[in-house]
Amino acid sequence: MNLNGFDYYADTPDPTLGLSRTATLIRKARSDAGHDLVLLFDNGDSLQGTPVGDWAARTKRPHPMMLAFKALQYDAIALGNHDFGLGFATLDRVLAQAPGPVLCGNLKRLEGVTKWQSTAVLDRIVPIDGRKVPIRIGVLSVLPPQTIRWESHVLQGNAVAQDILSAARNGVRALKRRNCDVIVALAHSGIGPRVAAENMENAIIPLSEIDGIDAIIAGHTHLTFPGDAHSGLAGVDIDLGRISGKPVVMPGSAGSHLGVIDLDMRWSANSGWQIDDHRSQLRSIRATCTEGSVSEDPEMRDLFEVAHAATRTMLARPVGRVTQHLHSYFSFCAADRGLALVAAAQAFAVRPFLNTPELANLPLLSAVSPHKFGGRAGPRCFTDVPAGEIEQRHVDDLHVFPNDLRALVVKGSQVQDWLEMSAGVFNRIDLKADTDLVDPHRAGHNFDVVFGLRYRIDLSRPARFDADGGLIDAAHSRIVDLTHDRRPIEDEQMFVVTTNTYRAIGGGHFPFVGQVTSLPLPNLAIKSIIRDFVSNTAPDDYAQTPQHPFAFVPQPGAFAILKTGPGARAHLADISRYRPQLLGCDPDGFERIRLAL
Repeated sequence: MNLNGFDYYADTPDPTLGLSRTATLIRKARSDAGHDLVLLFDNGDSLQGTPVGDWAARTKRPHPMMLAFKALQYDAIALGNHDFGLGFATLDRVLAQAPGPVLCGNLKRLEGVTKWQSTAVLDRIVPIDGRKVPIRIGVLSVLPPQTIRWESHVLQGNAVAQDILSAARNGVRALKRRNCDVIVALAHSGIGPRVAAENMENAIIPLSEIDGIDAIIAGHTHLTFPGDAHSGLAGVDIDLGRISGKPVVMPGSAGSHLGVIDLDMRWSANSGWQIDDHRSQLRSIRATCTEGSVSEDPEMRDLFEVAHAATRTMLARPVGRVTQHLHSYFSFCAADRGLALVAAAQAFAVRPFLNTPELANLPLLSAVSPHKFGGRAGPRCFTDVPAGEIEQRHVDDLHVFPNDLRALVVKGSQVQDWLEMSAGVFNRIDLKADTDLVDPHRAGHNFDVVFGLRYRIDLSRPARFDADGGLIDAAHSRIVDLTHDRRPIEDEQMFVVTTNTYRAIGGGHFPFVGQVTSLPLPNLAIKSIIRDFVSNTAPDDYAQTPQHPFAFVPQPGAFAILKTGPGARAHLADISRYRPQLLGCDPDGFERIRLAL
């Protein structure tokens, strides 16, 4: 939920995101269309994910996103998986303020009044040669069925989810029965495998092959389409913005882009409406080499002012102090003191619950991953907390997501697989040419660093698992010299690993999920745990920074390119052992640093 161009973690303006700038593109698109019919949709995950979203979920004031949807004349609103993390009570209250239909076609609530519907029919009028010709637009909406598991604290036992493709076919049939002339799919799903399978998370390609769907708005993965990230996929035409011959847009995240689909349509009294041609494009709010950033829409800026001011006040509350600068510019290659602090806070919080002799005698590990690592979110998206007094916004900067604490009992062989899956974030090093260190198709928040262990990562070896957790080859092993307390760990050795709810319920497709024991814990928000930890409530022995767990196996003569934020320049001493060489910024604004491995 990015309303205006502001980074609440850094407490500074950010011109690369925000609905207040997307609104400027929306108004221009309406103007460009002239007298043509224009429809405007939102495709989910609009209610959460930022501090202002947290404030809006708790306030009794009108919800700012719903006010914006009304002011900008949205025709329909879809739900995404994260929107259900608010809980039904909050979600119901927010959706009651929606200015139009709210859609979710494949998630059904088992009890209570559902505040969303499976499909919607929009009846509109188009002027043609002095006549007012009616047109009926059908809209359906789907999201990943995995939402039940991802938001299990709300949905488990309270809702059921249907397969995306089955629900979409049902939606098409229902809309055809209502004589819709055009059907638009709001699919909170990414562009993934071409071959249809049951319960796909990213189902856009087989969805596009369903007869009756005329246009698709995709999402969920925060990627863009048309865009180079999807080039080379069968049936995907990134130049024309078409998949299986149908127009598709995926407009990034945080308001970074407006997706525009143009349908050239023809009407006749005999055959009704027909689509002759279509075009898809993205319009970006971000600065380019020739143009500056899109300006904020004045009406939106004024509409968001109360929420903006209240959120800044909420985040300015002092919470404690840290003695070292905490940043995530080098999370993938060097010690990240912010991760170390979160790992120590998690371990400190879970230890009182290991209150049986069997559990108390097991080694306690703490798994953490970077939440702000650049990637799709851009070169400004890095944790950067200065030493000294810190505020609530700095705590949120260390742990962005609204996760609770979990503790798992795990065997040594499962720990090995855990780390192998994490190490899949890296590209395999090519000794003959510089290689990007991180695979851009892997999510950086799935790079778990497990504190309490020591291990090395061999980048010359292939990964054991693919991005979906599928086993590539059990013989592949990037993790070497894995030890605990200076002793090699054994396959049957038992550990307690503290982690977050996202990982414990299967987020990131880690292969151990479903094969480990989860210990009963009360609801402990990790942000609250960190806040208490830095408020000097922890004993002195926990205040020490844990030892950094991993290093790379040396690769003589090999070099890797790290893409990080420009702020990394002030901290190059942290990676001096790699003899860093600054290569300048790439077109997306990332600082490129050459590392000697």
